[in-house]
Amino acid sequence: MAKISAADVKKLRDATGAGMMDCKKALVEAEGDFDKAIDILRKKGQKIAAKRADRESTEGVAVTRINDANTEGVAIVLACETDFVGKNEKFVALAGEFADIALNHDSKESFLAADFGGMTVADKLVEQTGVIGEKLDITAFEKIEAAYVGAYTHIGKIAALVGLSAAVDNAETLAKDIAMQVASMGATTLSYKDFDPAFVASETEARIAEIEKENIELGRLGKTLKNVPKYISMSQLSDEVLAEAEEAAKAELAAEGKPEKIWDRILPGKMERFISDNTTLDKEQCLLDQTFIKDDKKNVAEYVKTYGTVEVTGFKRVTLG
Repeated sequence: MAKISAADVKKLRDATGAGMMDCKKALVEAEGDFDKAIDILRKKGQKIAAKRADRESTEGVAVTRINDANTEGVAIVLACETDFVGKNEKFVALAGEFADIALNHDSKESFLAADFGGMTVADKLVEQTGVIGEKLDITAFEKIEAAYVGAYTHIGKIAALVGLSAAVDNAETLAKDIAMQVASMGATTLSYKDFDPAFVASETEARIAEIEKENIELGRLGKTLKNVPKYISMSQLSDEVLAEAEEAAKAELAAEGKPEKIWDRILPGKMERFISDNTTLDKEQCLLDQTFIKDDKKNVAEYVKTYGTVEVTGFKRVTLG
């Protein structure tokens, strides 16, 4: 039997992260052959991974990396089964190592096939599943490129990347603020202009039906009914629709006996409210149309304009679960 020294065990443990007894057993089985011992541990990981394949990996950590030039960024989620493992320092450090590698790849597939200390990232996940005893997986991978890229991570649970059209003064602050907005408010698209008309039509029908149903119950209880909007997105508010809304507002002012000479002072506010009441989808899902989380008197587009000639070119968001 080969003599297994404490130094050999430590070397294998440092290379794989496996427990001391597992490393010693692997070295004994491999008769001291270091590479064979690594292969034994890897096969152990494969067996455990197979047993836990149907488990849900809903805990873990979200991590971002930005290159030195601030022109590329990546966000990944290294997932595990329990919050206990997700908060472990070694697990978080492993996620950081994965993110460093991910920054150099444009797809999850390429990243998983990349080298990690002599094995692929995918194999490292299997190995560490054996070491930790929980299913590990990369459940999210997002990459973004722009003239300037910034990021924000919320307590390791949500991570966001934002691309700007130019590296303006204080671009770091702007990008971080917008990334914080993305992380907090969960926009799905940049602008209402990106919506598919069929989606907007379907969503309008569903929302109107839901409000009408709620109003039946509110009416039964003798409570104030909710306003039923005809539209939910700026993409529906054509010039004709806005013109009709303005005429309706004028008719309302006339019915109220308001002098025509003061209508110009009142109409802008009424039209602003009309647009606000009929663009609820935009405020929920369109980043630029959302109320800015740090100043509820501005939307995100208005906040971006305070930085001069710069635009948000894109964003990505990853989250656990």
